[in-house]
Amino acid sequence: MNSLYQSDIPSLPLLGRGKVRDNYAVGDDRILIVTTDRLSAFDVVMNEAIPAKGRVLNQMSNFWFDKLAAIVPNHLTGVTPESVVHPTEVDQVRGRAVVAKRLQPIMVEAVVRGYLIGSGWKDYQATGAVCGVALPAGLRQADKLAAPIFTPAAKAEMGEHDENISFADMEQRIGAELAAKMRDVSIQLYQAAADFAATRGIIIADTKFEFGLDDAGTMYLMDEVLTADSSRFWPADSYAPGMSPPSFDKQFVRDYLETLDWPKTAPAPNLPADVVEKTGAKYREALERLTGGTLED
Repeated sequence: MNSLYQSDIPSLPLLGRGKVRDNYAVGDDRILIVTTDRLSAFDVVMNEAIPAKGRVLNQMSNFWFDKLAAIVPNHLTGVTPESVVHPTEVDQVRGRAVVAKRLQPIMVEAVVRGYLIGSGWKDYQATGAVCGVALPAGLRQADKLAAPIFTPAAKAEMGEHDENISFADMEQRIGAELAAKMRDVSIQLYQAAADFAATRGIIIADTKFEFGLDDAGTMYLMDEVLTADSSRFWPADSYAPGMSPPSFDKQFVRDYLETLDWPKTAPAPNLPADVVEKTGAKYREALERLTGGTLED
């Protein structure tokens, strides 16, 4: 299975590389987003490519963009990626890229949590709250929350950790009206996705959304949506509170890294071949169970 750790598309101007995605300009109003097979954990990019991971993420995002389009518009243009690159570059974009609207990113990530896990669980243990949102006493790890909570995070520069912020801080950064709209839309997106995933035997424990604005100030869902990179997916049939459930996402890599004496800063440790292989299998299984389809060629 061919991997793509970093794209090289000289026919288009490179705008920048994120942890996973490489972005190129397509004229002044569109952008080619190539989802590579890089994997980041604890905001550090690993050295190894996860075979087909980028194609899985791209296909899963497109599935959710279509399913959730009635709630909020998204960045997709419908232009085929193969049509905007040189013929020699087609293999780098097939199945792993989209041509999107060029938007002004809102520099706050919209995190929605339906279960108490990850950094939220650590925060709760220390403070009784998650990102300033007070929760009832006595909750266990992986407990379902009475209602999903919105816990925004400030986007960090490459290699830095995103910073959890309060909703009041978010209002100060982007304005109260836009903050409220992002919160309400994010919770609506999460609830719709969680309800659908439940019919597939999957629990969406938490997720993050990213939004951008066009020149008219219209808000669009962008980047990726409800993938195994941006979400925690748990099999419903083996879920039990009081422990960290098995998952169909990069938690498998995080769990391995937690066993190492590694400070969670670059450079990344090397991942064993079996961790790389099993992580790729987890991503593909998430796609198949959630969408009911297999990875497209």
